[in-house]
Amino acid sequence: MAIDKYEIVIGCEIHTQLLTKTKAFCACENRYGGMPNTRVCPVCLGLPGAMPRISKGYVELGAVAGLALNCNIARFTKFDRKHYFYPDLAKGYQITQYDIPLCTDGHVDLPMAKYPKEQQFGSEKCRTKNFKGEDCIIEGGKYRRVRIERIHLEEDVGKSLHLQGAHSYIDYNRCGTPLVEIVTKPDMTSPEEAALFMETVQEILRYVKVTNGNLEEGNMRCDANINLNVWEDGKLYHTPISEIKNLNSFKAIREACAYEAKRQLKEFQEDRQEFNAGFKVTMGWDEAKGETVVQRTKNSFVDYRFVVEPDIKPFSVSDELVSRAASRVGELPEAKRTRLKKDYGLSDFDVETLTSSRDLAVWFEEAAKGAKDVKKVANWILAELLAVLNEKRQTISDVSITPAHITGLVNAIADKKITSAQGKTVFSKMLESGKMPDEIIREEGMESVSDSGEIEKIVDQVIESNPKAVADFKGGKTNVVGWLMGQVMKASKGKANPGVATKLVQEKLSKL
Repeated sequence: MAIDKYEIVIGCEIHTQLLTKTKAFCACENRYGGMPNTRVCPVCLGLPGAMPRISKGYVELGAVAGLALNCNIARFTKFDRKHYFYPDLAKGYQITQYDIPLCTDGHVDLPMAKYPKEQQFGSEKCRTKNFKGEDCIIEGGKYRRVRIERIHLEEDVGKSLHLQGAHSYIDYNRCGTPLVEIVTKPDMTSPEEAALFMETVQEILRYVKVTNGNLEEGNMRCDANINLNVWEDGKLYHTPISEIKNLNSFKAIREACAYEAKRQLKEFQEDRQEFNAGFKVTMGWDEAKGETVVQRTKNSFVDYRFVVEPDIKPFSVSDELVSRAASRVGELPEAKRTRLKKDYGLSDFDVETLTSSRDLAVWFEEAAKGAKDVKKVANWILAELLAVLNEKRQTISDVSITPAHITGLVNAIADKKITSAQGKTVFSKMLESGKMPDEIIREEGMESVSDSGEIEKIVDQVIESNPKAVADFKGGKTNVVGWLMGQVMKASKGKANPGVATKLVQEKLSKL
């Protein structure tokens, strides 16, 4: 028997911690790190008699995430208990949402331009229909749509610490941290696509300030459900689903899914007699070995023994809450990139960088408002300001100047008050002192001289003082013009308008 072709099928479950001040159901501080087991209380430890309460802002942040990912928001919902044993689950159950999640029926559109070439629209490797039979390539092939089945609220568990030696320890500081779990349909067709999906979700949720999205801190992590559709001798087979748990980098998602796809294909080819498509297994990713490892067979919903959380009443989600959440979403990064390219004529690279965070995009547009050359505004921010911030490991929120400083600097150069070279000096002094460009230019006596009469006097003096250079020019050495220009700028202490000075030098030499 021969395999005609196979297709990778991936669905993702992304767990993302929310930026509330307190934990999901108690008053303990919600933040990363710190001394183990110092931010705990009877509620997050699940001690007898402790009563959970929904923290302020928790549901609203969940709604913001849902609206940012194009979901419908339930007007009535509830919390449930999901029972299972795990060492870092102090209560023996997790407070989550089961059959009435807060958010449903969303989608994320992945830009096709970011796909590897072999996955571009038109390739056989990129499925153009989802499992519902709907087109998933939209807007003329610009985007590929991944459907979101649900986003539900739940609490995080503690963290196991496996130190050297014979013992493991549990840090319960993370217990009760508020999460959203984003569950997709099985619409992704490659490891690269799964990584791009998580990258896009991270960007969107950071943009609307729902999460820090720091993968290295476990602030956002992904479980990838993967199996294969295999066509053999005209018949379709489905390999068992593997759930690869706790992938915390885009690299890990790509490599784990790629390895698992090859492993499943090999297993299908070699162990046909043991093939059971109804089986589901939980896998871990051993990054050091570069392979997936079986952890346990997947619990069924019956095993989890879902029940309604008895200590938290089912509740209604008000129109006011949804309206507030919608106002916090605003313009999302892909829409902003499209608009900035159209409105300001910026390059793809420029808009990708300028929209890397909402704060930076807002900062740029403030600087662009009164600027005479918007592209120069972008250049100063990208080439100079971000370089300084990167060196200091700061963000745009930490910068010591305002957008008006960059506007003033760009306009001063456009008005030929100073040269571009002088602009770098002004920029440095702005960062040091916080003074506006015009004030610095005035204090330093930097304003350029554009009066042709004054510049002509300097040009005459330079030519008269350099007879050898004049002789070389007459002998055919045209590069002398540049050298003489340098002498003019030196004599004027950099104030001479370069355009006027160059024209005068050329005119004077041509008449000799």
